Amino acid sequence: MKVLVTGGCGYVGSVLTGSLVAQGHDVSVVDLQWFGNHLPAELPVELLKLDVRDIDAIPLDGVDAVIHLANVANDPGVELDETLSWEINALGTQQLADKAARNGVGQFIFASSGSVYGVKEEPDVTEDLSLVPISAYNKTKMVAERAVLSYQDAMQVHCIRPATVCGYSPRMRFDVSVNMFVMQAFRDQRMTVFGGDQVRPNIHIDDLVDVYHHFLANPSIPSGAYNAGFENISILDIADRVAALTGAEIVVSASNDPRSYRQNSDLLVSTGYQPRRDVQAAIEDVYSRLTAGTLTDSDEWYTVRRMKQLATAEQG
Repeated sequence: MKVLVTGGCGYVGSVLTGSLVAQGHDVSVVDLQWFGNHLPAELPVELLKLDVRDIDAIPLDGVDAVIHLANVANDPGVELDETLSWEINALGTQQLADKAARNGVGQFIFASSGSVYGVKEEPDVTEDLSLVPISAYNKTKMVAERAVLSYQDAMQVHCIRPATVCGYSPRMRFDVSVNMFVMQAFRDQRMTVFGGDQVRPNIHIDDLVDVYHHFLANPSIPSGAYNAGFENISILDIADRVAALTGAEIVVSASNDPRSYRQNSDLLVSTGYQPRRDVQAAIEDVYSRLTAGTLTDSDEWYTVRRMKQLATAEQG
């Protein structure tokens, strides 16, 4: 199958791209490479250093499926430049879906976010609940979902709403909760928890990659949105798990972040998908790589830090 992956050099994309090649797919990657290119040099992919907004330059002839990961990630990253973020996350997504439909692409898989629901009191947040996004990032994802789903008469459209992702990637991230606590524990022997009672759904990066493979292998799954999160854990519970492994101290501070939500992924499971890894595995894997020295800290591993560097370099 010929697959185009946008954001294929990113945190999830770096793992997904390699696994698609390993399964025999013909893979093209579109990525602006703000955070570098950590794909193996010998990996047989067509790598296009392009902005997803440069829609005319993105080749879709003969492409069977698009997996659209490229975006400005997380709330702080979007807030650095909301206009840029809306152009990439919403407008860029709509234009790519439109071109895909016009070029006869059979399947469009979109990486949305589990945070589109906003703050929910329900113990099980299912796909039929209303979307009440409370941040600019969440809003860009909601609008992008609605844009791509408008093309479901022309192609299969699957919007995946991942929980907070954790675990190791060649293009690492240390600004997501599980990975962040492991880095703090390794570097400082202490973790700072703001609030702690807030519940977050989580998903291991390998499981999320499996989700994309699952939909790619089963394109007849009905178009729509699907939650992808399997461990609803409080922020303090995550820190406790890291402390149990590392012996690091936990410091709890007040928080003004009200977001607390859970995900129910029964709809995804009903399509035949089953997760195989968990938060504990992510903690142990990242920590073992840090202690072995095969994973080190870098500005590239932090979205906001890296985007500020790029903005400063552009101004200079």
